[in-house]
Amino acid sequence: MRRGRNCQAASGFHQGAITMRKFAVLLACMCLAGGAFAEDTTMKPNQKEITQTAGRKSLGGFAPEFAHLNDDVLFGELWNRQDELPLHDRSLVTILSLAAQGITDSSLKYHLMTAKANGVTRQELAEVITHAAFYMGWPKAWAVFNLAKDVWADKAQTLEEFQMSTPYPVGKPNDAYAKYFIGKSYISDFNGQNGAPHNVTFEPGCRNNWHVHHDSVQVLVAVAGRGWYQEWGKGGGRDDSWHRHCHPGRREALARSGEGQLVPAPHLHDKGREGREQRVA
Repeated sequence: MRRGRNCQAASGFHQGAITMRKFAVLLACMCLAGGAFAEDTTMKPNQKEITQTAGRKSLGGFAPEFAHLNDDVLFGELWNRQDELPLHDRSLVTILSLAAQGITDSSLKYHLMTAKANGVTRQELAEVITHAAFYMGWPKAWAVFNLAKDVWADKAQTLEEFQMSTPYPVGKPNDAYAKYFIGKSYISDFNGQNGAPHNVTFEPGCRNNWHVHHDSVQVLVAVAGRGWYQEWGKGGGRDDSWHRHCHPGRREALARSGEGQLVPAPHLHDKGREGREQRVA
């Protein structure tokens, strides 16, 4: 593979789908238990306070109790139970509930827009509705897709939308290490001494230059997005020690070698052009 070339066009990679959600969750719990995030706040990076006033604006004078339940209980309390169920997942549940009932009016359009803002990707929405179509009815799925096409007309996720899909903070522009990257990246440091974890978010098309970790072993855990990995000199055919990892949506994966070590050799972290990727290192 030639440096600077989009890895999607390279022919020597094996596409994998090794999901290690438990490992990623365990690592996150360990980091959080030790005060991992440098910017410790009440809410996680993929959380935000939900407020609603539509009930009172539309029905405050006609049905004040209904307006109160809509604004203060449904949205003010239920939607804010984000430790129990993330906004990303609540949006998908809500869309499926409305679609299953055949409700495809402005309320569904609102929740589709909310889902996009909460980090739901076009691919996720399409897969969920395609699956649900066999259970809720084909015409209902058509109706959802006709609305969703307009909401996801721009395929690219904004940085804010991507942040809502991952509990790890995107952080600040990775200016200190910019010379080691092609393209834009972000970094967020964890509390701790040398060797403590940190996470890097790759913008579409961003990749590392070839580099070596001297006298050290680096562990990479992909926690969000989709990306590729290549080790120096290993590009032809299937390789059980090192191979490309494809991480659609919110999958997690761990790159590991046949010797049991993780990323100890000269290597390239390559991000494709389909979207962002985030890795804890």
